[in-house]
Amino acid sequence: MSRRESPPPPSPPPPPPQLLGVQRGEVESDDRPERAEPLSDAEREIIQDTWGQVYKNCEDVGVSVLIRFFVSFPSAKQYFSQFQDMEDPAEMEKSSQLRHHARRVMNAINTVVENLHDPEKVSSVLALVGKAHAIKHKVEPMYFKILSGVMLEVFNEDFPEFFPAEVQVIWTKLMSAVYWHVTGAYTEVGWLQVSSSAV
Repeated sequence: MSRRESPPPPSPPPPPPQLLGVQRGEVESDDRPERAEPLSDAEREIIQDTWGQVYKNCEDVGVSVLIRFFVSFPSAKQYFSQFQDMEDPAEMEKSSQLRHHARRVMNAINTVVENLHDPEKVSSVLALVGKAHAIKHKVEPMYFKILSGVMLEVFNEDFPEFFPAEVQVIWTKLMSAVYWHVTGAYTEVGWLQVSSSAV
């Protein structure tokens, strides 16, 4: 190496295998996603039609989503004292508390989907969800992004005929909007400022 050449910059460390806390830049306010484009009428209709298929089996689908979420991201179980020590997916599936939470998650998404024509209602529902998870449950906001991804994976696998690539794109757009509203609620209660100062 000649004197004029500088050594290559060090590569960044690999991301941690589990999301155990706020990572630099992940939930800082300057990294908050741009507000998602509003859904078109056609996109809203596609979401409502495909959701109708999913929601027929809402509890079972919700349980599948949560089991995959907790198996793939076991650190998320820290927020659930009633099943945080469960390792076995079969045991999780039998848990009445997990089933109850699965219904709550699916019903929250159902409320969003049913009210896509009313942005104010969607915003207020998601603000309540975000504030409860920030203030009462103290859940790191990145888990919402992770859960959204897991949800879309399960929908795609369980209902492949209703979730071709173009529908997945529309659902991704919806989930980005959900995450945007939820992180907005975290910002409003001062979560991001507190978290950011700790990194």
